[in-house]
Amino acid sequence: MLISEATVALADPERVAADLIDHMTTHDVAHDRHGARIIVHLGVGTGILEPVNGRLRVRVEAEDEGGLEMLRSVIASNIIDFAEGETPAIVWSGYDPTSATFSNFREMRLLSSVALTPRMRRLTFTGRDLGRFASADDLHVRLYLPPPGLERPEWPRPGPDGRTLWPEAERRPAVRYYTVRRAAAEQVEIDFVLHDAPGPGAQFALTAEPGTLCGLAGPLGRAAPPAAWTLLAGDETALPAIARMLEALPAEARGEVLLEMDEAEAAYPLSPPEGVRVRRLRPAGTGAASPLVAALRDLDWPDTPDLFVWAGCEFAVARTLRRHLRAERRLDRDRHLVVGYWERGQATRS
Repeated sequence: MLISEATVALADPERVAADLIDHMTTHDVAHDRHGARIIVHLGVGTGILEPVNGRLRVRVEAEDEGGLEMLRSVIASNIIDFAEGETPAIVWSGYDPTSATFSNFREMRLLSSVALTPRMRRLTFTGRDLGRFASADDLHVRLYLPPPGLERPEWPRPGPDGRTLWPEAERRPAVRYYTVRRAAAEQVEIDFVLHDAPGPGAQFALTAEPGTLCGLAGPLGRAAPPAAWTLLAGDETALPAIARMLEALPAEARGEVLLEMDEAEAAYPLSPPEGVRVRRLRPAGTGAASPLVAALRDLDWPDTPDLFVWAGCEFAVARTLRRHLRAERRLDRDRHLVVGYWERGQATRS
């Protein structure tokens, strides 16, 4: 386990810590309290906050340097955002702020682009040392898409206080979160949903030529862990993640898949084990409730505590599903993961 620490002088460290935790709670980040000490569980690692004598002691722990960099950036950014007019100095132990890029960042070139369905394209990238993105536990990556026409992109890098330093606006890459469909030492495959109003990701998938440079960082974002019964649910943006998790299930797996998708997307390849049923739900009309909500509420659940529910969908639908699982199904946090993949009006992830 790698550790980095900082002691930050603040006018009101208790308030800053409380505001930071309130902010993370709205994003469904779990935390525990032990007296004044707050332990925040951030996926790639843990953050510990403790207000003491006019200072905020901060400790981040992660398995690798990439996770440590991410935690430093998240914690430092939030502390400065909530310091309200102060400019606190944040000096981390065990940290060299002179790196050209983050340690979990890789540069890649587009190798090929293939249509899978009318609204889905698979892009294959090539680069060096890409095997880290084949993680069985983490599904997602941050994809850095350079501005159109920029032959040599500039990438973000760690700043002196741990926050991310970005290039100037005209050279700044767009960042979108995607699921890695497959990865090997020198290749990564990513499936892109082609939205009706394409954002930077879909536009890149439609127009990028082989040889185009882009960046990748991660991986992050949990998959469904092993369980006696597994429920996977989502709309078309979750298809790559669900397909990947289905392939990872053992042959004897039992479970259910709920997919909100158009008939045209039924051609997307899925390989469920024999004991996992796939149900396709017709998408709701504009303004109507997602069929995922009703299907989940009506579903007959097995009589076993050893189950896991994973869902990826629109943010508002994700909130509804999460409330149902916790308030009505009484599922503990370690028995479900509901991810907001996109927000109505803007495409954010696939």
